[in-house]
Formats: sequence, C-alpha cells, structure tokens
Amino acid sequence: MVTNLPPQYPHCKDPYSFESGLDFQDYVATKLHDILGVTITNYQSMRWQFADGENRQGIEIKLDRDCIRTKRLSIEIAEKTKATNAEYVPSGIYRNDNSWLYIQGTWLVIFVFAKSLLKLLHRSGRYEGHTLPTLMGYYLPFDDAYKYAAKVLEFDKNGILLAKG
Repeated sequence: MVTNLPPQYPHCKDPYSFESGLDFQDYVATKLHDILGVTITNYQSMRWQFADGENRQGIEIKLDRDCIRTKRLSIEIAEKTKATNAEYVPSGIYRNDNSWLYIQGTWLVIFVFAKSLLKLLHRSGRYEGHTLPTLMGYYLPFDDAYKYAAKVLEFDKNGILLAKG
C-alpha cells in the first residue's frame, strides 16, 4: 500500500492498519454485492461512523491477516490508538453502534457472524484471550468459526469464489 500519510497506529505490526482495513472493507463490500446481492453503504466521515457505525446496514468488517496461518480468528473486544494511551476502549464486538453483523477474515476466507453470538462466545469463557499493546481480543479457532458463522465465503488467490457455505 502506498500512502503519504503518517501511520495511524504507530505501535502495530502494520502501522497503516486503518488503510489496510479500508482496502479489505471495499473487497468484502464488492464480494457481498456480487455473490449475495447485499449492498453496503459505508460512511466515509468520522462524524457518521461515530454517530451510527461503519455503514448504514450495521455490518462491521475486520481484516484478520494472520487467520489463515494461525487457523483462528482474533475477535476484537477493545482497542487503543497508541500503546501509550492509558485505557482500552470497547471496540469490535463491544463497540456501541448500529452493527449487528460482524464480518472477519482475509482475502481468502470471509466469515459472517451475528455480533450477538460472538459476544455470547466471548462471555462463555471457553476461548483464550489476548492483549497486545493496542488491542484486546479472544481467539476463535477455525473449527468453531466454521460452525458458528452464518455464512462463509472462500476464494482462491485471484478472488474467485471456491465455496459458499
């Protein structure tokens, strides 16, 4: 990714993770429209995102670039923009906005979940939690992700649909 902007998250593995996430969000929006006929109207301004959510349809989209390698999803529950910030703030599945669907994955696999189900799974205490300098979450193994997802879309390296479940 080419950008002239300063990094938004200087303490992350990918300091441009915000831009990477937007790129993935556009990819998911295109795939959902082409495959499922679902149109997403993403908000561009911070004002609308903070007031309502990521988009009008209530769909949160998260890039999880390591999920294929680790065979698990890292479900976000809180974040900090900088490691030096004192407190984590609720985010991901605990962000208080209009989202009711939670989509997570990478360019090869997209999992669609009910946000309420991911909260229930977190509260069950069955899953390993983790804390990074800018993120808190829990790990959902792929076996359970496939079991609990409302929809799973799998693609080849060229973005061609391989499986829809």
